[in-house]
Amino acid sequence: MPREFQFQVSPEVAANESLLAQHVAKLFQVSPKEIQKVVVLKRSIDARQKAIKMNIKANVYLIGEDYVASKIELPDYPNVANKQEVIVVGAGPAGLFAALQLIELGLKPIVLERGKDVRGRRRDLKAINVDGIVNEDSNYCFGEGGAGTYSDGKLYTRSKKRGDVDRILELLVGFGATPDILVEAHPHIGTNKLPQIIQDIREKILACGGQVLFETRVTDFVVKNNEMQGVVIQNGDIISANKVILATGHSARDIFELLHKKNILIEAKPFALGVRAEHPQELIDQIQYSCDFRGDYLPPAPYSIVKQVNGRGMYSFCMCPGGVIAPCATAPGEVVTNGWSPSKRDQATANSGIVVELKLEDFKPYEKFGPLAGMEFQKAIEQKAWYLAGQTQKVPAQRMVDFTQNKISAAIPKTSYVPGTTSVEMGQVFPGFLAQIMREGFVQFGKSMKGYMTNEAILHAPESRTSSPVRIPRDNFSLEHIQIKGLYPCGEGAGFAGGIISAAIDGEKCALKIAESLQVV
Repeated sequence: MPREFQFQVSPEVAANESLLAQHVAKLFQVSPKEIQKVVVLKRSIDARQKAIKMNIKANVYLIGEDYVASKIELPDYPNVANKQEVIVVGAGPAGLFAALQLIELGLKPIVLERGKDVRGRRRDLKAINVDGIVNEDSNYCFGEGGAGTYSDGKLYTRSKKRGDVDRILELLVGFGATPDILVEAHPHIGTNKLPQIIQDIREKILACGGQVLFETRVTDFVVKNNEMQGVVIQNGDIISANKVILATGHSARDIFELLHKKNILIEAKPFALGVRAEHPQELIDQIQYSCDFRGDYLPPAPYSIVKQVNGRGMYSFCMCPGGVIAPCATAPGEVVTNGWSPSKRDQATANSGIVVELKLEDFKPYEKFGPLAGMEFQKAIEQKAWYLAGQTQKVPAQRMVDFTQNKISAAIPKTSYVPGTTSVEMGQVFPGFLAQIMREGFVQFGKSMKGYMTNEAILHAPESRTSSPVRIPRDNFSLEHIQIKGLYPCGEGAGFAGGIISAAIDGEKCALKIAESLQVV
């Protein structure tokens, strides 16, 4: 039987299998020749001391002990071509993993995606980056894989209580992700690798008899006696099913408006909003690793920071080491920022959303919109930023210290944001209370992370799509909408997830509840 050990080693030892075995041999007080295999189970960085260490949790096999390399295999998915149909609206993580779970349970998913497949999306991403043209159905938020496909692909979640995180990670490995995601404390896949994984998931759904329909936007719900009967798509066709998983993501404003128009209960939900801050990655490395040069064995440093300012949390969100900032508008006349990293995280810049938690009372000027008040608050800031930056996909930008001093930056250097920037005093973009909280918060950040507050850091506005501004309420047990039988609000758009892993888990949970209600499990 292998023995489990937890220990610390230098980054160089952690990166070298032979050196790692030698270190373990010393722990065992045996010759390195007696070590058959060191299987790393978990790996994380401890940068609290000047000498940075790697925390390792590993199984150690000695010569003569049974060791078989583990291999991740996908479930034995059945063919469901002739089984009962379930509509899944949205092909993001929640929708795709719901579809896979439905197949595993013997049900046929019909996945409806308003956007294009991963390859078709690329042309529209080029159009928004280069020409400033926003396709409302195909962009960084909409299309196969949802917002996650062209994101950093972060797989870290604090939502352990929500479900089986390891199961989702293993499925991703089965579809082509590197097995390292099972080991790293803060795993990510990378923007360059996600599209193929998403495509392979789609091909599995199709091979098992499921359907995936692209450029198929839902425009209405067919409801009779408060029970789902199906959906109407943009060409007027009706797709019938009495079970519908609604997994449309946090930016599907037309769906929120449709639900409200049909008097299907939704609620305003607090979310967070702010800016995306970009620093030189080398500077973040120096701050986090307390060194002039991080060397060959440490990854580009991330950071996580939170402060309480005037009774509100201000914190880093979706931090992207070695990454870039992307234009994530979903309609003309607005600008939105987000960040991502390639798998190697090898870009020269680091960026992070720096956001402030909002409260329902902040949406009071938009109370005439009822449960859509938060969405209108969000929309107003995005539209104002678009106007102030020149009515293109350029974004308002300001140097960090200048922002804290209410001073327009004389010149903004070229940043990773491809459409470009316009020098704007951020106080014009945000409501006064929000701008003031951010000014004070950045000063506090600078005290905690020496060197963080610098005019080398460029703020881009706004970072506004952190989570859904709406919650679609559902029964805690059945996961059905509290008013409409057969409607299963799911994932980020419904207010029940925040990121790839938690959205995937929520998709699986909704699929399981449907199978239970149909008595197929």
